[in-house]
Amino acid sequence: MSPHRNGNLSEMPPQEFVLEGFAGGLQTQALLFALFLALYVVAVLGNLTMIVLITLDAHLHSPMYFFLKNLSFLDLCYSSVIYPKALANFLSSSKVITFAGCATQFFFFSLLATSETLLLAVMAYDRFVAVCSPLRYPISMRPSVCARLVLGSYCGGGLNSVLQTSFTFSLPFCSSNHIDHFFCDVPPMIQIACADTTLNELVLFGICGLIIVGTTLVVLISYGYITGTILRMHSGGGRHKLFSTCGSHMTAVSLFYGTLFVMYAQPGAVESMEQGKVVSVFYTLVIPMLNPLIYSLRNKDMQDALWRLGQRHTAT
Repeated sequence: MSPHRNGNLSEMPPQEFVLEGFAGGLQTQALLFALFLALYVVAVLGNLTMIVLITLDAHLHSPMYFFLKNLSFLDLCYSSVIYPKALANFLSSSKVITFAGCATQFFFFSLLATSETLLLAVMAYDRFVAVCSPLRYPISMRPSVCARLVLGSYCGGGLNSVLQTSFTFSLPFCSSNHIDHFFCDVPPMIQIACADTTLNELVLFGICGLIIVGTTLVVLISYGYITGTILRMHSGGGRHKLFSTCGSHMTAVSLFYGTLFVMYAQPGAVESMEQGKVVSVFYTLVIPMLNPLIYSLRNKDMQDALWRLGQRHTAT
């Protein structure tokens, strides 16, 4: 990447950035605001419902639902790091975010998104132990182990976030401080840097590629063993239940990992911000909205828990 590519006049760190967001006139911005607001409200309500349901229903106090509750928490948090500001910008003419606000937004987004990537691999391992070693499952996935696995996911997310944030926000930026995105992220930040960003891109693609490829291998190996075990089962009912539960997880994993790979694990992503905006909407808003539906509509335990909660509410 060549320095001074955007006509830099000063390498002094800017006090604020302008989030360009999506192009279009007032009518387009109003339509996008209504669409994003509807998706965000559904995502918040869906994930809050999952958290409350799993917390209150004793039948769901198992490792699988403990991980699922943390997944809903991550979905709720990292979409909330981005969309309140993005929604406000649809109705604003300035679309300004301070340097500190931009760095803070990116730090928490990176922490939460990376933690979710690692947590999905943990969830695949949990299903592997449950299906392939059911007798050892209560010991292998006891509460203390589950807590450490979740903590490890957050620690991994924190480490990646510290590295990405420090590398990105230590760059000198051009006097044109307009970010061609609707939130602060590495690829659009790299585009407005006034220095050689080769190292930053290597860090981005190297670390993100390692995380995505590594967790994908964990998921594929786990589900390879799970599929073999399920196919050897003689009980049709048990086979259908396992395929339904594991299918929900594979759907969520495929959607999330696929969009992350498109955005962060291929060099061409940095050069295509219009594609990047669409992909970003998918994994920061659409997937957090879909995850509660994926896990509840195909999961009889969740449906039964929702019915019991409704009955309890009706009785009172």
